[in-house]
Amino acid sequence: MEAFIPNGFSIFVIAVVILAIVMIRSGIKQVPQAQEWTVERFGKYTHTMRPGLNLLIPFIDKVGFKLSLRETVLDIPPQDVISYDNATITADGVAFYQIVDPAKAAYEVRDLERALTNLSLTNLRTVIGSMSLDDVLSKRDIINERLLRVIDEASNAWGIKVNRVEIKDLSPPDDLVEAMGRQMKAEREKRAEILTAEGDKQSAILRAEGQKQSTILEAEGRREAAFRDAEAREREAAAEAEATRAVSAAIAAGDIQAVNYFVAQRYIDAIGNLASAPNQRVILFPIEASSLIGSLGGIAELAKAAFGMDTGGGGANGRDRAVDGGTVPSTPRD
Repeated sequence: MEAFIPNGFSIFVIAVVILAIVMIRSGIKQVPQAQEWTVERFGKYTHTMRPGLNLLIPFIDKVGFKLSLRETVLDIPPQDVISYDNATITADGVAFYQIVDPAKAAYEVRDLERALTNLSLTNLRTVIGSMSLDDVLSKRDIINERLLRVIDEASNAWGIKVNRVEIKDLSPPDDLVEAMGRQMKAEREKRAEILTAEGDKQSAILRAEGQKQSTILEAEGRREAAFRDAEAREREAAAEAEATRAVSAAIAAGDIQAVNYFVAQRYIDAIGNLASAPNQRVILFPIEASSLIGSLGGIAELAKAAFGMDTGGGGANGRDRAVDGGTVPSTPRD
């Protein structure tokens, strides 16, 4: 079998086919999802290729930069920052950004991540340097919001959108942490003493209010008791006056029995008061028993008259005497 010896035409055809394959391969580009590629023609940017199949002019157009449109995480390295009140703090953070204009991100800035990192560091120093230590430690959300606003505004020219900026760590020096601990302890002790003093004050006020109410109630009780005593004395005096008027009327009418009853009652009350005195145990005094018995007899006659009992025309011991048309029992004599 005779071997194939290529001639000049065959070599030309083969070269053309190979050239065509190379041109087709270099002129058809497939861009992955979430990416965009810039196209340069003779070194100048012309357009951006979107995800999918794209055509280029071989040997004239070329791919410039391949950029991802996904959100990218950028670590902000730790650095020492001086606060407004001259306290040194070690701060670091993290930023989240996304490319929205591939042409600007490719041609408006060189080394986008390095530029964004330095921008974040300088603005972090600026923001923390304008705040006191207490505000820095307690108001991270304000720091994050200010950093986001400043960095996003400054990076708009680079075709990126900064979505979030977060402070990861704020570390004061050890001696400052120890001083803050002592200050916090002193503040808590101060608040505890204030609360104790407030409690004592409220307790004293409540005790004073209780004593005041107790005194008012006692005074009202004494006033009510005095009013009741006065009313009782008034009624007792009225009854006494009424009894005196009745006796006076009986005397004026010639009723000696009423006089005997009145005198006997007073007589017996006086003896009872003497006998019930707490400083007396034995009482010796002369007493006319006949007078007492006569008074008792007068009381008995009054009772009989009150109940309508017949006295039998006599009186005590059958001896009566008439006084102004009335009957008065005679007093027996020993």
